[in-house]
Amino acid sequence: MQVTIIGGGVAGLSCGVELAERGLAVELLECSAALGVDSCSWCAAGMLAPWSEQADGCEPLVVELGVESIALWRRRLGELCTAQGTLVIAAGRDLPDLKRFAQRAERGRWCAREQIAALEPELAERFERALYLPDEAHLDPRAVLPALAARLEALGGTLRYSVSPGESDPVGRRVLDCRGLGARTALPQLRGVRGEVLVLRSRELHLTRPIRLLHPRVPIYLVPRGNGIYLLGATVIENDDTGPVTVRSALELLSAAYALHPAFAEAEIIEMRAQARPAFPDNLPQIHRRGLRLYLNGLYRHGFLLAPALAVRVAEMLLHNRHFPELSHEDRRERRLA
Repeated sequence: MQVTIIGGGVAGLSCGVELAERGLAVELLECSAALGVDSCSWCAAGMLAPWSEQADGCEPLVVELGVESIALWRRRLGELCTAQGTLVIAAGRDLPDLKRFAQRAERGRWCAREQIAALEPELAERFERALYLPDEAHLDPRAVLPALAARLEALGGTLRYSVSPGESDPVGRRVLDCRGLGARTALPQLRGVRGEVLVLRSRELHLTRPIRLLHPRVPIYLVPRGNGIYLLGATVIENDDTGPVTVRSALELLSAAYALHPAFAEAEIIEMRAQARPAFPDNLPQIHRRGLRLYLNGLYRHGFLLAPALAVRVAEMLLHNRHFPELSHEDRRERRLA
């Protein structure tokens, strides 16, 4: 069987590798001139944090798929999957928020100052209590996307760049559409959710795992990239504008980073970027079949967390005609019941 995949973000590449590993002939088409640079995936945090998302109020489906995806990432790209867990912290005045977070998150354990010192020594003197989620992990998307592309090509798949939408509709072949917001004409319920990130370089701090700071106005996440590089993010804005990061967002993010540790006042800002993530009204992913075409979309802010598990389901639908009502039913209530 031959399959054409449209879209070279983490969803399209994960599906391409899954299908190629199962023996299908895969062609992946990407409208950009280079891998990833114009996609949401390129500026994603890469956190594999299903229990943190559970505490943030996401649906059980996200947790289930996320747990499955962690195992799949470790099997496929174990050398790029850092399993250091997540540390969730809050200032003393915000400890009630941390307690509520802990009540909703499974697999978390409380840390006193001594345990914080063992995990992240530079934070021990600043926070009395923290919640540690040891089973979570993280990836660097800018290392993972090329690794997936290389794996796909090693399996015999082909990648084509600078392919316009009009060129990407092969007749008589099965097509998997993973274009994100580019598919809104076919999926009118899609909306854009803007996210902004800053990339910082600190020569003073040496944090080793994702840190979530519960802040009353701007809760942030900070993800280490190695060599003193950190990705800082948090914003979730209801529009599809991909223009430059605003002054307000930058100030709020940097203020929260300073609250995490004053050493960030001396950090260098080496990149500021915004993207619009595709989401359906319930913020859950969906897979739709229309003739020979499948649409995988709506991964919201969970692209790396969900992509491998969703790729497995896409493969089962294509090869074995399986049905996943929790992802494919047109009615939102029926999807939730499934």
